[in-house]
Amino acid sequence: MKKEEVGHNFLAKLGKKRLRPGGAVATEWLIQQAKLSKDSRVLEVACNMCTTSIQLAKEYQCSIIGVDMDSKALEKARKNINKAGVESYIEVRQANAMKLPFEDESFDVVINEAMLTMLNQAAKEKAVAEYFRVLKPGGVLLTHDITFYKEDMTSLLEELRHTIHVNVSPMPIPQWESLLYSRGFARAENTSGPMSLMSIKGMIRDEGLIGTLRIAKNGLKKENREQFKKMYSFFNTAGKDLYYVAFCSKKA
Repeated sequence: MKKEEVGHNFLAKLGKKRLRPGGAVATEWLIQQAKLSKDSRVLEVACNMCTTSIQLAKEYQCSIIGVDMDSKALEKARKNINKAGVESYIEVRQANAMKLPFEDESFDVVINEAMLTMLNQAAKEKAVAEYFRVLKPGGVLLTHDITFYKEDMTSLLEELRHTIHVNVSPMPIPQWESLLYSRGFARAENTSGPMSLMSIKGMIRDEGLIGTLRIAKNGLKKENREQFKKMYSFFNTAGKDLYYVAFCSKKA
């Protein structure tokens, strides 16, 4: 039997560049909160292919370090950085979010999109504590995750885990807030909305029409068709009860 791939790796293989729950809309909101300048020192945790870091380097010419545990994603990231001509602004390295290889108070901004959802509660707390540690006073943590508004989501979350092959643990917004405040953040503002990951409208907005058609064409190839249809069906039916949430949390 063919082994199904982790959801975000599968979508990346199909050609999807925006792999975050709220797509470009949520990422753009986060960037606006950061008030970046060329003097900003930025850490992107779970940078994957460095789509966001490259955008920041082009717009702000700031200094960025991207870290990820996935060596294959980092290989793609290096190629993307070179292709974009921003290698003088971005450095990437393999590192664990729960044990960051940086000194206290090293960064103005820490960005972590679509990773905390994948961790259990203890790991979430450990990672957020690390982000707090490496941020300078007055610095901000930008996170982008999955949330829900209904009370009993047990069966839906099980279906989500089965669909994307990751043992994810999304939380209601008050629990996300509690996590951030419990690790020392003084303020946590958020925005939330429908996930754009696999909706037609969201994909066209995030990937463009040609990009969306390319992803669909690749998804319908024989070797990809079963998993693509399964993911598309879930996110456009039961999965509509899942939403993105983006937080800008400030260290006093």
